[in-house]
Amino acid sequence: MSQFSTKISPPKTNDELSRRAERMAGKTIGQVAEELAIEVPENLRRKKGWQGQFIELALGANAGNLSQPDFIDLNIELKTLPIDYAGKVLESTYVCVLNLADTTIQTWPDSPVFRKLQHVLWVPIARDKNQSVVESKIATPFLWRPSRTDFDIIRQDWENAMEMVSLGRVDQLNARQGEYLQVRPKAANSRALTRTYNSEGKQIETLPRGFYLRPSFTQKVLLENLQV
Repeated sequence: MSQFSTKISPPKTNDELSRRAERMAGKTIGQVAEELAIEVPENLRRKKGWQGQFIELALGANAGNLSQPDFIDLNIELKTLPIDYAGKVLESTYVCVLNLADTTIQTWPDSPVFRKLQHVLWVPIARDKNQSVVESKIATPFLWRPSRTDFDIIRQDWENAMEMVSLGRVDQLNARQGEYLQVRPKAANSRALTRTYNSEGKQIETLPRGFYLRPSFTQKVLLENLQV
């Protein structure tokens, strides 16, 4: 559920979305927040998803927490990309939750990873570690579709992870696996557990997991598309 009371109507076309995003380029988070009369937190330590949700609001994303792309009618996902002022990607990019409760075989075209990554609006946001959130600067947003080669690698990473889940080998999943797409724990604390099955078919509790794009991959995407 959104933590913002302000509502922006969703864009009706790709061009409208692009225009909205382009108007943000060069502005700080504080400037955009002032236009929308939204208070900016001092830091993001306890507001991990705030920045992404704020940009979603400002651009009129309407999917909420659904497994569909953020702009449902346009079939476009929004991803913010934290960078430093040298253009270096600072962290991995969350894609979606890995459903550990449903161990049935899922096809790639039906997966949330496929749906969310087939067309993405990237919004790079530059910030030095000593800067406040309001001073974070929005770089040039860009629409992106993965090349066939890149999408094939992401698909293979996804299939390998899903095979391990279906075989009950969740405990063997780790962030070292996957060339572009990795699986990492996604939980506010170690007590937030979810249920799945082990290799013997017995129900167990484990940390929730999520799919993330590696910084090395998003750095490649950024270098191929970012206008400085």
